[in-house]
Amino acid sequence: MNTDKDRATVPTTPVEQDPRWQAVLARDTSAHERFVYAVRTTGVYCHPGSTARLPRPENVEFFSSPEDAEAAGYRPSKRAGASPSSVLAQHTAQVASACRLIETSAELPSLADLAACAGLSPFHFHRVFKTVTGLTPKGYANAHRARRVREQLALGGRVTDALYDAGFNSNSRFYAASDNLLGMRPSDYRAGGQHLDIRFAVGECSLGSILVAQSARGICAILLGDDPQQLLYDVQDRFPNANFIGADANFEQLIATVVGFVEAPALGLNLPLDVRGTAFQERVWQALREIPAGTTASYAQIAERIGSPKAVRAVAQACAANTLAVAIPCHRVVRSDGNLSGYRWGVERKRALLAREVKP
Repeated sequence: MNTDKDRATVPTTPVEQDPRWQAVLARDTSAHERFVYAVRTTGVYCHPGSTARLPRPENVEFFSSPEDAEAAGYRPSKRAGASPSSVLAQHTAQVASACRLIETSAELPSLADLAACAGLSPFHFHRVFKTVTGLTPKGYANAHRARRVREQLALGGRVTDALYDAGFNSNSRFYAASDNLLGMRPSDYRAGGQHLDIRFAVGECSLGSILVAQSARGICAILLGDDPQQLLYDVQDRFPNANFIGADANFEQLIATVVGFVEAPALGLNLPLDVRGTAFQERVWQALREIPAGTTASYAQIAERIGSPKAVRAVAQACAANTLAVAIPCHRVVRSDGNLSGYRWGVERKRALLAREVKP
C-alpha cells in the first residue's frame, strides 16, 4: 500500500509537477481557499487538507473552487463538506489525545504507536503534531519531563525519585539529557542554580533600563524596567544561588546587540536563547515566535494554534512568565478586540514596540 512518504518522490506526471499536489501531500489546511482536488475514479472532490486516503496522482485534477468541481460533475466527499476549522478541530483532538498518552505513559510511545492511536500515518501525524503544538512528539515529551523534574526538585525531592517520576527508567538516560532539560546538573538545579555561571549587564535603551543575562547555553533573560536594581533582583530570584558575573568587554558588545534589537525588533536577534519553561509555556512561546513582525494575534488565537482553545487564561499567564522580552515577542499578543492588554514590562512599552514594527 502506498503511503504519504512513498508519494513524495521525483515528479513524473503533470499533477505531481503541480505545486498544488505538494499541498495535497502535506494535507495543508491553509490551502483550503485556493483549490480543491477531484478524483476521477471515485467521482468526488476534496479539500487539500482532507484526511482521506491519498489518490494516485494520475487520477487527480484540480479546480479553483468546489463550485467548479461540481460543475464538472464531481460531488463533495464526506470530508470535503468539512470546513477548515472542523479539520483543525479534528487535528487538535487527535493531538490532544496523543499528548495525554505521552503524559501518562511510563516511557515515550513510539511515533508509530502515537500515529496509530490518531488514525494517521507516522509521516502525517508528525507533521500535524508539530503544526498544532509547535513541538515534535519527542520535543513535547522532553518538555513535559522537564516540568515534572523541575517540580520535584523544587520541592527538595531526591534526584533519583524525580527522574523516575518523570518517566526516565535509568539514571544514565536522565543525566545524558539533564543539560537540555534543566540547563544544568539536576543537583545544581535543586540547589537554586548552584555552580551555574550567569553573566549579566544592565544598560539603558529608549524603553528605559534593560538587563541582559547569559548562561552557557545562551541568553536566559532580557528584562525591561525603570529600576536597574529591581531588574537584577528579578533575575537573581530565578536562581538564588547562581554565580552572577558582571559584564566584561565582550559582554558589553552582546548587550549592545540586544539593545539594537530592542530598538528595531523587526531585524531579529541572531543569538542563541536559553529557553526554560513548562511544556505548555514552551508551546505558547514557540507560537509567539511565529507571529510575523508588524502583526498581532489574540490570546484566543494563540490558544487555538497550540491546540488548547479553552486555555486563553493559561496563554496569558505563559506570556506573563516570559523573561526574554522582544526575543519571545509577547508584545505581539493583544485582546480579541484589538486593544492592548497587560504586559510584563508595561503597556506603554508594548505600544512602543508595536509602533516600531509597523514603521516602513
